[in-house]
Amino acid sequence: MTEDEARQWVRNRYDVPRETRLAAFVDLLRDEATRQNLVSPSTLDEIWARHVVDSAQLLDHVDVDGPWLDIGSGAGLPGIVLAILRDSTVELVEPRKLRTAFLQHCVDALSLANVTVHTAKVERTTGRAAVITARAVGSLDTLFRIARHRADRSTIWVLPKGRNAQSEVEDAQLWWQGSFHVEPSVTAADSLIIVAKEVRPR
Repeated sequence: MTEDEARQWVRNRYDVPRETRLAAFVDLLRDEATRQNLVSPSTLDEIWARHVVDSAQLLDHVDVDGPWLDIGSGAGLPGIVLAILRDSTVELVEPRKLRTAFLQHCVDALSLANVTVHTAKVERTTGRAAVITARAVGSLDTLFRIARHRADRSTIWVLPKGRNAQSEVEDAQLWWQGSFHVEPSVTAADSLIIVAKEVRPR
């Protein structure tokens, strides 16, 4: 997906105010990337495809409207993007203070009243989430272990992964049961998305 195709993908799905907010977030991310290593520098020229649409597409796999928990939010991906595109609450959990300072700056600058930011490991947070996501945080088994206290059987886990997604599912199924699907990403042929429901220990 090219940058022009990514911008068009957003325009076809969302209204002008949301696209304008996404563009403002992209500017904030580019600026902050000069001060801390939020995303790989090689991806800054493909930021709409590699990061914005890659995050936004996760909404296509969710059919519930409730609190969304984003673990290891870092650069605001996918959490800030999701908060711009949906009205329900989004909770961003990130243990590094410099990154949560950036996240809070984005929340304030973009007037995102539906977002809360926590400087913490997810293990130290509480509350049930309707949807849980994490980008480049850990294996599927690890994510279930550190965040299962935030979920119940109705929680949907939507987790962007690389080409090894299917093997992660197979490994996790040694310890966890539920409904697991691996879906293709719209942004890259070698990217996949794990969608898990009714997750519980074996």
